[in-house]
Amino acid sequence: MRNLFHADTFKENQVHTFNPQSWLQVERGKVSKFSSHSPSSIESLIKVAEPPVLPFFKPVDYVEVLAQIHEELESCLPHEKAEVYLLQFQVFRGLGEVKLLQRSLRSAWETASTVYEKLIFGAWLKYEKKGEEPISDLLASCGKCSQEFRILGVAPEIPLQDSEVMSTCNLGKIEPTNVVYFRVREEYIECDRQKIADLSPPFNTMLNGCFTESIQEVIDMSENNISPIGMRAICNFSLLGSLNELLSLDILLEILIFANKFCCEKLKVACDRKLASLVSSRQDAVDLMECALEENSPVLAASCLQFFLRDLPDCINDEQVVRIFSTANKQQRFIMAGHASFSLYCLLSEVSMNANPKSEVTASFLEKLVVSAVNSRQKQIAFHQLACVRLLRKEYDEAERLFGAAVAAGHVYSVAGLARVACFKGDKRSSYEKLSSVISSYNPLGWMYMERSLYADGDRKWEDLDKATELDPTLLYPYMFRASFLMRKQSAEAALMEINRVLGFKLALECLELRFCFYLALEDYRAALRDVQAILTLSPDYRMFEGRVASSQMRTLVQEHVEQWTTADCWLQLYERWSAVDDIGSLSVIYQMLEATDAAKGVLYFRQSLLLLRLNCPEAAMRSLQLARQHAASEHDRLVYEGWILYDTGHCEEGLRKAEESISIQRSFEAFFLKAYALADSSPDPSCSATVISLLEDALRCPSDRLRKGQALNNLGSVYVDCGKLDLAADCYISALKIQHTRAHQGLARVHFLKNNRTSAYEEMTKLIEKARNTASAYEKRSEYCDRELTKADLQMVTKLDPLRVYPYRYRAAVLMDSHKEGEAIAELTRAIAFKADLHLLHLRAAFHEHIGDVAGALRDCRAALSVDPNHQEMLELHNRVNSQEP
Repeated sequence: MRNLFHADTFKENQVHTFNPQSWLQVERGKVSKFSSHSPSSIESLIKVAEPPVLPFFKPVDYVEVLAQIHEELESCLPHEKAEVYLLQFQVFRGLGEVKLLQRSLRSAWETASTVYEKLIFGAWLKYEKKGEEPISDLLASCGKCSQEFRILGVAPEIPLQDSEVMSTCNLGKIEPTNVVYFRVREEYIECDRQKIADLSPPFNTMLNGCFTESIQEVIDMSENNISPIGMRAICNFSLLGSLNELLSLDILLEILIFANKFCCEKLKVACDRKLASLVSSRQDAVDLMECALEENSPVLAASCLQFFLRDLPDCINDEQVVRIFSTANKQQRFIMAGHASFSLYCLLSEVSMNANPKSEVTASFLEKLVVSAVNSRQKQIAFHQLACVRLLRKEYDEAERLFGAAVAAGHVYSVAGLARVACFKGDKRSSYEKLSSVISSYNPLGWMYMERSLYADGDRKWEDLDKATELDPTLLYPYMFRASFLMRKQSAEAALMEINRVLGFKLALECLELRFCFYLALEDYRAALRDVQAILTLSPDYRMFEGRVASSQMRTLVQEHVEQWTTADCWLQLYERWSAVDDIGSLSVIYQMLEATDAAKGVLYFRQSLLLLRLNCPEAAMRSLQLARQHAASEHDRLVYEGWILYDTGHCEEGLRKAEESISIQRSFEAFFLKAYALADSSPDPSCSATVISLLEDALRCPSDRLRKGQALNNLGSVYVDCGKLDLAADCYISALKIQHTRAHQGLARVHFLKNNRTSAYEEMTKLIEKARNTASAYEKRSEYCDRELTKADLQMVTKLDPLRVYPYRYRAAVLMDSHKEGEAIAELTRAIAFKADLHLLHLRAAFHEHIGDVAGALRDCRAALSVDPNHQEMLELHNRVNSQEP
């Protein structure tokens, strides 16, 4: 879910109203000391709200669940796969694995066996990629269609049953002996008695049975809400087996209702499909869906559904659409979505929660999700999500009932919700005991201790927070609480050190906001401005102080207390921060440059995108790239930015063509650089290295600045190393260092190492560590160039700086395994797997389990790893080998 529940959503007591102006009424050069502010105002500035109970599926042992999912995917029937992939999506969403959850959605869409699933998962993919419509346009310009964005022809996707296929024999002329006239108002419509009788059992009984109509030549149909035109069309259908192409919408609706009333299945099917082909907008869909549901017209209903889902999220603001989804009973849900009702309401609930989790619309969609759930896992998801919304709305009794139902269905994480409710009802001790019971009953996880800390005091609270960080260093609340506490105790340096711990590996907006508040309280306005500009780069609409103040407003206020830089100053500052590998500082400078100038914005947005990719913020990076394209100064620049957009979304060949098109207009550094980058990535053939080298050399001959030339020299050095041309590589790295491309120390260290000079390699990496602000990767690389004890120390530092880097855990586990400490080796991997679903960690643990003869453990890890990457060749081989050993 994009927008997690806001951190304040479960707080009963609001913090003091914060007036940012009161902190900024200070003349430049006459700032007062931090201690002069009243404790209550400092408290309001740095208050940390309790973490929300997340509306996600969070199994206690996600590895076991992923393994079960993989096993189900191998054995289930084809029509069941999409639903299993949806469950996999829910697991990855709970783990925060954005790329993996999108892959699961794509797999659900690709394996969809019904038109309903294709519509739902196609719309879900489109929603997840709602900023990528321009990419679809770019692909179209390259002659490649983005399938998930196209309109689906619904009728061909729903096969006709044999009983619905109209016989074509003896169609056409009416024999005189078979004539019957249907009178409608003042008109008489001549029909073939037997053909009309063949339309349905009721007509057959009426025309050929014991009723008086069987001997009448004229039958009055005026009381059946059919017009003469409609009756004539029905007569023609009985003869020809098809409906006239020129029939109006109103006449088709007449015929549909008539066909339903007289059980004319073939006529109804034809009318259903004809009506479905006429739906071309959301308003059409609104107008026709009610009829589709009343008359049990699945093709028309599916066509209407498509237009609702294509308009997400806008359509949930349409009261008519919401009413259709919210009031549909079981039969209507089946007509509208077949057996994919749960999937449909999963999608609708997610979209609505992202828009407004407290709304009646969200609650109504989740109620439908609950009644659509058919197995225990679906019930866990539905009960828990609805409980979270009820808790947000302070409907505590209902929230308690729903959280209890989720726990009863097997969702242990919902105990966190039960504990919140108990606390809000005044029973804090019960809350503590509920979490203690969970901790003693299961392998403890970080969230369990974090949740229990909310109901503890003194040393017990600190112990639980520290334990939460130890078990899951990705949890933000413990860092934020500790940092806020230290700040209130006037330990500013310790507070900043604590919040910097998490910002060193996870660029979380709420942590940047807290650090901004610290600097605001300390009246370090330059540092505060840096952080608020980084926030605005990541999320232009972000609101601070529990949503009460726009970040842009805070920037304006803070900027008044900071001396303004000229354009030249900004470029100098950018070089300095880029060289120091200070990515957040670089983001801030670029933001300031974009605000200050209308010139060269395309280049600046492009630089911004590079930094955001480095900081693992792909959505923000794509937004910056699209802005670069929008503000391109020339046609050849625009083509380069389009090339990067295509390359970054996995369309390497199309990106390469854009680079070539740009070069054909004008030879430029960025075009050659893009072409070299894309070619190196798209061609496994080692012979392409010479071409890549030539392209990078061409790039370096074109005008550019030191920042980009340093990157090109660094890349050229890497290609030379891969080709074994170490001296040429060294020259490139040294040239890059001369223009302050600090990362080139790493490449030069590699050259020294390949020349068997480990000492120089170690020293080179030490220089990088001394210069760079972000050093986790540098410590990790340096660990390869020293003896075991120093390696262990460096890798411990890596884990301290960035616990998400997996190599240190793998190395330590391998060392323990070599020392025949199998249990400790597996425990080292298990520690990291608990908070990071990583293929390499699972692969190694599976190998360890196989080594000690634990076939079940090895098979579980293999299957979970294949959920993470189903095409990993080594993993597939290990899985097949282990699977053959299972009794």
